Amino acid sequence: MTRLPDFRLEVHFSRWEFGARHHLTASDAQTMTMTELLALADDEDRHAWETLSLGYTQTYGDPGLRRAVAAAYDHVDEDDVICFAGAEEGLYLAMQVLLGPGDHAVVVTPAYQAAETVPLSLCEVTGVALDPARDWALDLDEVRAAIRPNTRLVAVNFPNNPTGKVIDAADFARLAELCDERGVRLFSDEVYRGLERDPARTLPQAADLSPKALSLNVTSKSLGLPGLRVGWIACRDRELRSRLERAKHYTTICNSAPSEVLARVAVKARDRILARNRAIIAANLPKFEAFFAAHAGLFEWRAPDGGCVAYPRYLGADGVEAFCADLLAEAGVLLLPASVYRSELTPLPDDRFRVGIGRRDPEPALDAITAYLKGRNTP
Repeated sequence: MTRLPDFRLEVHFSRWEFGARHHLTASDAQTMTMTELLALADDEDRHAWETLSLGYTQTYGDPGLRRAVAAAYDHVDEDDVICFAGAEEGLYLAMQVLLGPGDHAVVVTPAYQAAETVPLSLCEVTGVALDPARDWALDLDEVRAAIRPNTRLVAVNFPNNPTGKVIDAADFARLAELCDERGVRLFSDEVYRGLERDPARTLPQAADLSPKALSLNVTSKSLGLPGLRVGWIACRDRELRSRLERAKHYTTICNSAPSEVLARVAVKARDRILARNRAIIAANLPKFEAFFAAHAGLFEWRAPDGGCVAYPRYLGADGVEAFCADLLAEAGVLLLPASVYRSELTPLPDDRFRVGIGRRDPEPALDAITAYLKGRNTP
């Protein structure tokens, strides 16, 4: 395995996620119990669950799950889908298959760290940063200028983690066209799709826009079921899908049989689950709005366009790193400071922190921050 740097987010979570009194930076929507999920199963999937044999499964993924996933696309069928143990395995193996010495990739930042560090371990990479001064806008001219003759891949993530940015659908379509014109793969991380504040702003899926593009998704984020550890890539290039399958032989080989049946239930019920999770976010947003309005001298807040994370700005003189560390130590509230999202490719703001807005009952955490600020005599 190519040596990779520490995964800053996972190192941070490994130390603090399950020990902090208030986890206010969760990246997933509110989860559900096994009983709640199985209540959504149709007769076929309930029978499959109750009679499941705990043997090996197909490397490509359970056929029923792949059919259910494909049904969410316009131009994708079952044979265009390959399942993985979470989105991270899909991302890692796609980069390994698509990139090598002598190649070049373009990565839009900020991003989930693996989208940057895995390509950097394989080839030259150019970053294109979303512009915080223009509401995290993506400049397509910058992407165009970054593409070289040996560019193999452009990686994007919308709704974006951590900013919650959703670009215009027309710009996304132009990006796909640009990649096709240049013979470049568009790798689109779409794990927050379905949680847009305005459903009319939901982007088309990359695999529908281009036969060469890859759409990455997972049960963890929008559906709020990270414990299943099931993700997938949709791509209409069957030869590439075959290469991904052969790469998977060196990692998980196949997914967990129980997880794939449960994922099938969730994907089939995605409209109901997404509606539930959007309602939780809609109910939470006024609470966050009120909190940040009450402390306007210390924070700069903007609600995300989509997804269940936001990236406020901290204005305090102590700096966001010290603020997050002291808040965790004194009040038990876990946030992700900007250093977790720093990039080796582009300058990014160092005064931001990530909050999660997709889980129920954020009030105790917000109250704990308010009490902490009062204790500091901070307005």
